[in-house]
Amino acid sequence: MSGTTASGRGRTAGVPGHTGGGVNRWTVLTVLCVSLLFVALDTTILYVAVPSVTEDLRPGPVELLWIVDIYPLIAASLLILFGTLGDRVGRRRVLLLGYGLFALASAAAALAPNPQILMAARALLGIGGAMIMPATLSILRQVFPDRRERAVAIGMWSAVAAVGAAVGPVLGGFLVENFWWGSVFLINIPMMAAMFLIGRWLLPESRGERNGPWDLLGAVIAAFGVLGIVFGVKRLGSGAPVVGVTTLLPIAVGTVLLVLFVRRQRRRAHPLIDMRLFARPAFGTSIGCIVLAMLALVGLQLIAVQYLQLVLGLSPLETGLRMLPLVFAAMAAGLTGSKVLQALGPRVMVSAGFTLTAIAVLSLTAMGTHDRFWQLSLGFVLLGFGFQSTLFGAYESMLSEAPAAQSGGAAALGETAYQLGAGIGVALLGSVMNAAYAPGLSRVDGVSAGASRSASHSLGEAYKVAAGLGEHARQALRLAARDAFVHGLRVTLVASGVLLLVGAAIALRLPRRAAESGERAEAGAPAEEGAGGAAAANVPAAGREGAPAPARTGR
Repeated sequence: MSGTTASGRGRTAGVPGHTGGGVNRWTVLTVLCVSLLFVALDTTILYVAVPSVTEDLRPGPVELLWIVDIYPLIAASLLILFGTLGDRVGRRRVLLLGYGLFALASAAAALAPNPQILMAARALLGIGGAMIMPATLSILRQVFPDRRERAVAIGMWSAVAAVGAAVGPVLGGFLVENFWWGSVFLINIPMMAAMFLIGRWLLPESRGERNGPWDLLGAVIAAFGVLGIVFGVKRLGSGAPVVGVTTLLPIAVGTVLLVLFVRRQRRRAHPLIDMRLFARPAFGTSIGCIVLAMLALVGLQLIAVQYLQLVLGLSPLETGLRMLPLVFAAMAAGLTGSKVLQALGPRVMVSAGFTLTAIAVLSLTAMGTHDRFWQLSLGFVLLGFGFQSTLFGAYESMLSEAPAAQSGGAAALGETAYQLGAGIGVALLGSVMNAAYAPGLSRVDGVSAGASRSASHSLGEAYKVAAGLGEHARQALRLAARDAFVHGLRVTLVASGVLLLVGAAIALRLPRRAAESGERAEAGAPAEEGAGGAAAANVPAAGREGAPAPARTGR
């Protein structure tokens, strides 16, 4: 089937192929999920390669944080810009350009000769990811207008996102152990090339209603606002003074820019993001839950990988394999999420997911300098299932709360919340970890004050310092550093658990039943034409929920 918008512009976001032929919507979902898989994979695949990157390129502590974190931060800041660009020139077109840039940036990262080039390449990867990510969720919302089918699709989508992020350390560990750290980027090149060809052949093109001018200035303001806040938080996490040009000033400027962005969107007849979405309590609550979930766990995952390698002495591959229980539990939560949502409703599902994740995180505080395989595995199972249940319920509630005509704006906000929470989480929990770790190395027998200061930057740095000392001092420093790291890990786990329990309380504002949200969204007044946001819906009235559905392509 094919069709046009009411204004006659563009194609529908139903499932017409770009050649006009029918394309199975489940096939489209498969392509979108594979696209998301590699974008999510790149968020965590570098974690187990950090020791190898440190040894080879010798980045400083701040440079190392930026190498890991700049990818999600750049992606988060540009989601709105590229989402709205897709509305104008075609979402498939921007998606294909994203594939190309992702492949080129991966080649640059793999061959980076110094930390600066690697950071720049990771930034380009973030730009490519920002081109790819908005399309996956907004197209999913429109290809699946029926809420029950959409819940199944979101379950598959969220499971793939979890698998990508969680399999990253496994795949990264295998590649680092058998090749070198640059190989974690090289694998993107053939896959992005394949996705480019498959996407060009199978994916339908769709555009939003292009009424009114595109607010490029607003998108730029939002991008710099996000970057300003996160840059300031990262500087605080690296130990910079609380009151300083590189800490509070960027946070203040970023906050002002985001306030200006919101005011600008409220005044415009055709905004990038329709701020009336936040008048729906469940929508804003869902966004907040996504931010809190990512903030509490992504930074913790980086620390956990360091614990497995540097404290327990596991190889990169063994480290990745230890995280497989988390992967399988997350997959199970995503694939069963639709049934759980129908049985429990968004409120109970998301709140219980937060609570289960908090229990899992707090149970891991019993971990010490000795390996406790079964305890760690059980904690990872509970963590994976609870965390993925939380994200599934929050995303489904967010998309269903937004009318179909505003699904693109909802998708951009959800993905921005995901990436922003991940970026701030690395900085925030990293700063908590550093604050708890450093005092444990203030005085070590046989180690000079200068060596102790260097060792207090990180556990990896402590091992390097210890390698240049005598036998007694070396053993004393390594033991003190491991004990300090475990203490810092426990403090960080408690902080993460508190954030998750706060999320459980916030989730109580979600609707009790899965149907309440969708009923309100469809009953609400239609948004102004063109106010659909980052990827305005392009579905004819017959394709929306509550209207007679046209004959669909085969399952």
